[in-house]
Amino acid sequence: MTDEAIKGASPHPEGARRAVSKDGPDGSGASTNILRDAAPDGAAPQDEGSGKSPIFCEDRALGYRRSLTDFSQPLELDDSYRLAHLPLVAPEHPRVIARRDGKFYEMGRHPRVFSLVLPVADAALRASPAFLALEGELRSSPFPRKIAWEILPRRRDRLHATICGSLGIDEPPAIAQATHDALGEIEPFAVELRGLFSGNVNRGRLYLAAYPEIHGGTNMLQAVQAAFGRPPGDLWLVGLYNLTDDLDAAETSALAEIVARWWNEPLLRFTATELQLMAAGDDLVLDGSVEATLPLGTARGGARLPRP
Repeated sequence: MTDEAIKGASPHPEGARRAVSKDGPDGSGASTNILRDAAPDGAAPQDEGSGKSPIFCEDRALGYRRSLTDFSQPLELDDSYRLAHLPLVAPEHPRVIARRDGKFYEMGRHPRVFSLVLPVADAALRASPAFLALEGELRSSPFPRKIAWEILPRRRDRLHATICGSLGIDEPPAIAQATHDALGEIEPFAVELRGLFSGNVNRGRLYLAAYPEIHGGTNMLQAVQAAFGRPPGDLWLVGLYNLTDDLDAAETSALAEIVARWWNEPLLRFTATELQLMAAGDDLVLDGSVEATLPLGTARGGARLPRP
């Protein structure tokens, strides 16, 4: 993936931190007492160089709060992480799950899977002062030795959020002309990355959360999913960091505080002009490749369509 995959990337300076919410659990099984109050949900700085600020999806319309790690107990790597991720970052760890009946993983490897992804330019992300400040907090936390920093360079040209997973296995999917036509009718749209996020599945993986722009009341990532005949999702995560071991109580508390401080903080805003069909034989896409590029907004000769 090249930086041309996304246009108009603009880092946002680190803003004033919002207060930590004292709300209790939301009933979903995820502890919410570490979440900060959004003021308001979905608010974001003015997009540089545009005449107006894009409108982004709000937290209440997405699944991030519902899917947050429960930090009330020390964080333990869950089975899905120990099967798909831990063998790739700490293969000698005693809790690695090398294989499991009914699953196609073998020490973290699997048959080549093709998925539709939203590419994210590593160079643009690392030009963001806010993102660098967030990463600096992780490096100065009590658990930096438990983060697999060495894999970051191997993934820098493959950062992405999955939009439609498992479109094909072993062989690339045939994308119907109707799907191409539908993508051509979707004009390029803004996406804002915020973070940090730790979920209740694949515990051990740390992400940035993608907040898509809304056009005419439509979540634009859901519009892309509809073009592929997929049901609407509400989680689009950019995987960045991998833990190599469980966290103890103090380390878990430190991670929870970082998640709280950075909840809903804008790290990078960019305009998605194209999507990618990516193939990989592992969930970290260490051997990933871009099989096809699917442009948006081609219904008018490839020019960017105007905003409504």
